[in-house]
Parts: sequence; C-alpha cells; structure tokens
Amino acid sequence: QFREAGREYRILVKVKDSERLDVNDLLDLTMTNSDGEQVSLRNVIAVQSGRGPQQIERRDRERIINVSGEIANRDLGSVIKDAQRAIKTIPKPANFSISFTGDYEEQQKANRELMISIILALFLVYMVMAMLYESLRDPLIVMFSVPLAVIGVALILLLTGTSINVQAYIGMIMLGGIVVNNAILLVDYTNLLRHRDGFEMMEAIKEAGRRRLRPILMTALTTILGMMPLALGIGEGSEVQTPLARVVIGGLTSSTFITLIVIPVVYSIFEQRRQRRVANNQAS
Repeated sequence: QFREAGREYRILVKVKDSERLDVNDLLDLTMTNSDGEQVSLRNVIAVQSGRGPQQIERRDRERIINVSGEIANRDLGSVIKDAQRAIKTIPKPANFSISFTGDYEEQQKANRELMISIILALFLVYMVMAMLYESLRDPLIVMFSVPLAVIGVALILLLTGTSINVQAYIGMIMLGGIVVNNAILLVDYTNLLRHRDGFEMMEAIKEAGRRRLRPILMTALTTILGMMPLALGIGEGSEVQTPLARVVIGGLTSSTFITLIVIPVVYSIFEQRRQRRVANNQAS
C-alpha cells in the first residue's frame, strides 16, 4: 500500500507482457488436489468470454469511475447544482455512490476557510472602530449595519440564481468593510452635533440623517455603478467575478437604505438606556 495526503492506495504488481500467459496456457497449469494428485485447471474450471473495463481504478480499495469535463461561460457552483439535479433523476444501482471532487472539492474547502475569514474580518473591523471611538457602544451600533447587508445578499443571489462560491465569499468580506461606512457617517455626525453644537439627542439624529443623506447615497451609488459591468457579466471572463459583484451590489443596496432607518433607532435605544442608567446612579 502507498499512502499520500491521508489516502491509501493499493499497489498491484503484474508481469511483463512477454511473460503473460494466454487462456490456453493458463488452463494447462496444474494444481494439487486434496488427494495429492496433479490436476489440470481445465478439468476444474469453466472459461467464459465476456466484456470488461480496459482499465480499473480504485480508491480506498473500491472501484471508481472518473467523469471530468470543462466549464465555459458559467461558474462552477451553478454547474454542480444542475449536475446534482440531473443525477437525482437517474436510477442508481445498489452499492453505488456519486461524489464531486477535483475543483469542487477544493472550492468547498476554500469556502469553509473563507467563512472563518469573514468572522475574523468583522471582528477586526469592530476592534479598529473600538480603538478609534474609544468606546464599545458606538462600534456595536455601527456593526448593526452588517446583518442588514445579508438581506440584500440573500435576495440578489436568489433572484439571479447565483450560487455561493469563493468569489461570493470574497464579496462578503469586502462588504464587511464597506457597509459600515454609512453607519459610521451617521453615528459620528450625530455625536458631533451633540457634543459640538449642543443638539438634543433626537434633534441630532434627525439633523445627521438629513445632512448625511446625500453623501451616503452618492458613495453607495458610485460603488454600485462601478460593480454593474461585472454583475451583468460584460466582457470576456467576467462570469468568474459575477458572484462577487452581485453580492456587493445586493448587500450595499439593502444596507444603505435600511441603515438610514435602523441605525438612528438603535442609536436612540442605546443612548436612552445610557441616560436612564446615569440618572439611576445619580439618584442612588
């Protein structure tokens, strides 16, 4: 046996072609029976001609058949989904199994690693904002914009029939750093109006939303328009990057519009809780 990359391969040795025997030569071989007599093989076995595979491949001592192909003008994930649906309609013999390997297997492994990267990226974004704000509350408010992007990502992938692959995960990592910008503009400007200009909390929230609306929409719109050619698959080889662009467009669109409503509400809830806590401490 030969072991490589955690797999075991059975090694079979065969003689040279010049030393191989034909059927008649094999039948002339003798064997010893239970009485100690030499008996020709042709007297104890029957030979039957038939068809068989010219080459037999095995993995983990089980026979395998490799079916490979090339993909053009489509992403790997969507092709695999179509293949899986087609396979379900084919009757499968007992003790047979079908699995996808090669690039698809590597992609699944990469997807798991990228999921960890997304979590790490969001954590780093939060830590950087915590250091800049010198607060744990305001960065937490800003991070509420991230789940809002998931809504748009899910919708655009569903509507366009785009599968989640490596490029889609890379787009999600990009979103983690993009969608928080709108919330940062709102939270930072609200704090500025309260501390510098003496606005009350609700007045500061309304004024920040009014003044920051145009910059937020302009920033989001330029990013969305820049990604549009890739999302539409315009250009040679652009279909590979299409999932990335669609994820960014969908996530940024939903996050931009919902952030303008949700982030002010979350900010007011956190601030009212802080004010009540301060009032209770002073009263005690």
